[in-house]
Amino acid sequence: MMSALPDLINGHLKEIERIVNNDQPVSTPKVFRSGIDLGTADIVLIVIDEAGRPLAAFLEWAEVVRDGVVLDYWGAVEIVKRLVQRAEQKLHIKIDSAVTSYPPGTDPRTSKNVLIAAGLQVEAVVDEPSSVVHLLEIEEGAVVDIGGGTTGISIVQKKEIVYTADEATGGRHMTLTLAGNRKISYEQAEKLKRNGPADEIRAVIAPVFQKMSAIVLGHIKDKNVKQLYFSGGTCCFPGADRVFKEELEGLEIIMPYHPLYLTPLAIASYGKG
Repeated sequence: MMSALPDLINGHLKEIERIVNNDQPVSTPKVFRSGIDLGTADIVLIVIDEAGRPLAAFLEWAEVVRDGVVLDYWGAVEIVKRLVQRAEQKLHIKIDSAVTSYPPGTDPRTSKNVLIAAGLQVEAVVDEPSSVVHLLEIEEGAVVDIGGGTTGISIVQKKEIVYTADEATGGRHMTLTLAGNRKISYEQAEKLKRNGPADEIRAVIAPVFQKMSAIVLGHIKDKNVKQLYFSGGTCCFPGADRVFKEELEGLEIIMPYHPLYLTPLAIASYGKG
């Protein structure tokens, strides 16, 4: 069964898609909050107003962080600085602090140190699935976050995360599978994955989606999970929702309008109000 997020949240995600990397100046907000998501494949900055509406969104694709470990520390710092500068110019504001996050089971100091080196105060640091639970007010179910490197599962009971797991199957594995099938470089395969014919590519990488589904089933077995809330850029691949629906039969799959932006929005919204 497929379900959608509340209209308000999907509306915010549509707005992020509309404004991402748009430098056109807009009115200066009286109150705002910022969130920075240091992902495996990208770094995202979201600025929201006091009602949680997105005001600015900036993204750079970069493999400077992997599974909570910074592979290129100063590269990450410089990207954060650039994104902050663009948001400041767009909104005519000074960003002094931001909320950031970390994957479960990794050291939160990694993300904090990047923000501090970029000249920001760390307003809060939260593990990624907890930010999603907070934003969506999830009482029961599981958050499934499929990013560039891993498939993460966080089981929620009575609004609290009671179990987390993370396994190494994500967007990078789709790219590697495609590179091997087409006998091309990783970089060529990544471009093909993003811009090539989705139906042909999906036929090649379907086993990776099936592996992701098997990971999810393995971790929720005997845990009375009925609803799965999906997040992460890998879920954006056209037709991914249909594969998960087939492989995870009998479970309610809740897919956001644009999964790539759900966690960054949740990070920016964490602690609001």
